[in-house]
This record gives sequence, structure tokens and C-alpha cells, in this order.
Amino acid sequence: MSSVLDRDALELSPLADLHVIADELGVDGFRRLRKADLIETISARQSGSESSAAEAVPDEEAPKPRRRRARVADRDPDVETEEESASVAEEEGATDEDAPGRGRRGRRGGRGRGRGRDEERDEERDEREPRGDREPRAEREPRADRDAEERLAEGVVELLGNGSAFIRLGAGETSTDEDVYVSAAQVKRCELVTGDRIAGPVRAPRRSERFPSLVRVDTINGRPADEVAEGTKFEDLPATWPAERVALGSEEVTLKAVEWLTPFGKGSRMLICGAPRAGKTELARGIVEALAGREGLELLVVLAGVRPEEVGDWAEPAPVATVTFAGSPDAQAQAIEQAIEQGRRVAARGGDAVVVVDTLEHVPPAAARRALAAARNIADGGSLTVIATAPAPFGGETTVVALDARLTALRRFPALDLAGSGTLRADALVGDAGAEAIAKARAEAADA
Repeated sequence: MSSVLDRDALELSPLADLHVIADELGVDGFRRLRKADLIETISARQSGSESSAAEAVPDEEAPKPRRRRARVADRDPDVETEEESASVAEEEGATDEDAPGRGRRGRRGGRGRGRGRDEERDEERDEREPRGDREPRAEREPRADRDAEERLAEGVVELLGNGSAFIRLGAGETSTDEDVYVSAAQVKRCELVTGDRIAGPVRAPRRSERFPSLVRVDTINGRPADEVAEGTKFEDLPATWPAERVALGSEEVTLKAVEWLTPFGKGSRMLICGAPRAGKTELARGIVEALAGREGLELLVVLAGVRPEEVGDWAEPAPVATVTFAGSPDAQAQAIEQAIEQGRRVAARGGDAVVVVDTLEHVPPAAARRALAAARNIADGGSLTVIATAPAPFGGETTVVALDARLTALRRFPALDLAGSGTLRADALVGDAGAEAIAKARAEAADA
């Protein structure tokens, strides 16, 4: 006989353990009970009461006893039987989906056996469908009906803030009721980013779901998903000095000065620094406006530690994440990291991404350095450019644009502090002659 456990201990126990306790207590029909009823029955039996949820079921409805695989006392306590594994999955839901035909580990470390792909899909529904769009688990449909619902879909990915995504099937990538839900696990496994075109089989929504769900990702941008997802890690990709200059093409005096006196390129680590009210946010917003809508460039904006009134100033493109100065430093760092991760995926895939962060002022220094360090120009590949604002340089930047708060207050533009500004290896962006011309122009501007 097992030791007497109080209700709190029973509620914390997995269903498989409760089955063992109920068996030892001699509870009839315990496998037909839901977890709450089973706990009530065990508590009543331990307290000496004869009434229980199991005994309330008429005898004629009791199922025939199954032959146990092994005595409870003799089998490995860390490996669940098929019967227990199925009960745990039905009561508590399954984990992330696996490839067809692949085994699954049980809740306590054992390998699930004898379970078909259709059963795994049912148990994975809880993860694939947003919690707000679910109803209580419905009775499972026959396998033939589910398989008949599967179809192929192809469309453009749009990431959501919680890590999941949708495949947009409407014209112009607009949202429709036919959009396909993609689980966060699939997004992470395949390193999907907004703008990826993916294809794969889709099953229709069940009674408890609102959207169709993607069964698996077959292709990403026309290439097999396994080939794309198993590429070299971003941190291991070789980095080179920025060699392709980013032209702003603006006639605004400060943007023009930045472009010609402190040039930056794809893969640059650019910091806009200065005292409060020096114009850092205005310059960052001007750069975003100059780059918005540029073909072949994924532009991501993060607002971290800004004033609530400033959020509305960033209308197009809309920020991918926003945390005001009321948010904790860790919350700000997390918002920045999410955008940086999207930029990494684009660059690793061979594309060009620019992440603009306003501001790093309240972010922990280690997190700020990690964000800046992510920028790189990948040899024979894509690039990730990080442009951020902060009171002072952190070190490691390839381009620094320092602003003079005194000149800004006097409205003398461009309000650049040329002594504190500069670009490392400017010759790689503009050539030797261009670098010499920049040095001469900076000297003349400083003497003026």
C-alpha cells in the first residue's frame, strides 16, 4: 500500500502515478476517470470513505480488464506503458509535433510506442492553435476524414509576436479566414522569417479550431525545408568589413552629412550617440524613412525605453516591438533580441536586413553589446546592419555618428560632432580616393 498523500500532493502527481496509487488501493474502473475525479476517489479511499467516482459507474459498463505488460513493482518506474502514455497525452496534451513516422518521448522520458501519426496530430493541436481560439477537446474524428481534409498550400509568412506565424494566402498578403496557422515550434525549427514563401500540406480546422493548420513545412523559398534549416549557424558564418555603401538619397541636411561624412554600409554596426535632446531619435527616424520600402531590404524597427508619445511618430514602417521606458530593462532587451533574431535569419538566408533600435540607453550593457555584435557582412552571403541610439558608444562600432546638443539647441544643422564621429575602414565603402575626400571635407567642416 502506498503512503497516504494529501490532495495537494495528488494534484501535483502525473496521471500515470495516480493510476498506480489507485491500483494499489483497489479502485475499480480507475482508468475511466478524469484526473479530478480520480484524485477525489483516491482521497476518499485513503480517508476510509467507501464512496468514489469509480464505484459510481454501473458494473455492466466496466470494461474488460486488460492484461498488464508487467507488474508495477517490476517494471522501470521511469518508462510509461502504452496505456499510461496515451492517458497522460489525452489528459495533459502533447508536446511539439515531429516528422511523420518518428517516435515520441513520453512525458517522463520513455519513448512512446504503437501510436500512429493521426494520434500525434490530435495531441499536438493544443500547441498549434492559439489558446484564445480553442474550445474544449472534441471527440476525435476518424482518421480517413482527417486525411481527406489535408491539402497543399503556399504563401508568404507573417510572424506574430508570440513566435507563431500565419501563411497569408490573400492578394497582397492581406489577412483572410483562409490563412494557415504555423506553430511556434515550426517557425523555430525552420528558422522562418516574415516574407519567406513556404509550402506544405494543410489540414482543415477541427471543431475546436478557427484556422487551418500547417502539418509540416516542405519548401522554403523554393528549396527543401531540411536543406534550409540545417545550414551553418549564424555566429559561425564568416564576417567581412562592410563593402556596399548604403545610400540614403535624401536632401535633408543632416542625413546628407551623415551619408557623405560618416558613411555606413550593409553589415555596419552604427551607433547614433549624443546628450539628451541632441536629436538622436529624429536622425534614426529620418534614416528609417529614407530606407523604407527599399526593395531587397528587410527593415525592422524596435522602440525600447522611449516615451509613450513617441510611439505614434513611428507610423511606417510600424515597429515590430515597442516597450516604453516604464518597461523593465529585461523586457526592453527581450524586445530587441526578438528583432535581432529575425534579422539574423534573413542574413543567414542570404538576404539583407537592417534593425533600427531606439534606444539602448536603458538596456543592460551586456544585452546592448550582444545586439550590436550581431551586425555583420557575411562573406559571399547576406548582411545584418544594426543602427541604434545611445548616450555614448559601447565599443566595437564600425560607424559612430556623434551629435552636438549645443548645435541642435541653436538649430545649427547639421549638428554633427565631427571629432567624435567616424567610420572604420571607410575605404572599403568608398575607395581610397573617396576616403581621402571624406577626410578633407571633415577637416574643412571642422574649421568652418
